Amino acid sequence: MSRQVWTIGDTLAWCREYLAHRDDENPKLSAEWLLAAATGLTRIELYMHFDRPLTMDERDVLRESLKRRGAGEPLQYISGEAAFRHIVVKTSRGVLIPRPETEVLVDVVLERLADMETPRVLEVGCGTGCIACSLAKETGAHVLATDISPEAVDCARGNVEMLGLEELVEVVECDCAHGIEESFDCLVSNPPYIPTAELTELPREVVGFEPALALDGGEDGLVFFDRLIAEALPLVKPGGIFACELHETCLDEAARRLRDAGCGEVTVTRDLAGRDRIVSAVCNNMLHGE
Repeated sequence: MSRQVWTIGDTLAWCREYLAHRDDENPKLSAEWLLAAATGLTRIELYMHFDRPLTMDERDVLRESLKRRGAGEPLQYISGEAAFRHIVVKTSRGVLIPRPETEVLVDVVLERLADMETPRVLEVGCGTGCIACSLAKETGAHVLATDISPEAVDCARGNVEMLGLEELVEVVECDCAHGIEESFDCLVSNPPYIPTAELTELPREVVGFEPALALDGGEDGLVFFDRLIAEALPLVKPGGIFACELHETCLDEAARRLRDAGCGEVTVTRDLAGRDRIVSAVCNNMLHGE
């Protein structure tokens, strides 16, 4: 990009072509996101100001963002935010990016919690805190969210504060549910669940930038899921619920393991693409140890 006058329209077309030559899966969308972030305009406003020249500061910001996107870095890390249901959360390198299928996990929890007033929820592996914040904002639930990653804990705490949910959401750094002794009406988790052999099949921008700690579910994809059953599920009150996002190849086996653990009303729910994605169940008295 030289020092000639570049309008928004010219720049948008140039960015789209630049990213297309670097194998961006959706160069038009990426170009809009990056230019909107650089100019402070919405994507719709870009098309309303096609003839507006970019300032040098805007061009500098855009140039750096294009380099990062051209190298495959996810848009959410470059822009520093991601939309999730009815909120926007801050994102950062080293923390899993929220995805649309996880919104279905929240839907399942909301349906299961429909008759409970101010439920107490435990979320294990909170990442950005998008699930915890959504549940608190949409239901008034009190949520204790955990993560083993200091980067994730810092990110989640920042989002809790940004959204004004400090009275409803607490974020703690711990491994699974280690050291937690409270009782909960609900356990929810989007754990690492990709079978190890499947990791090499993921897009470059996932395996090259997102944390393996939040992705690798072990040989069968259920290594952390088994820990949830053993370490966290006993914290759920009798009649409370458990909901977990998993890899599409793991759901039948996960449902079987929940039944073996004594859970009832075990249900598998599909994501927006029609793939098995969420397993949920009702905890029974034996698991709670009462």
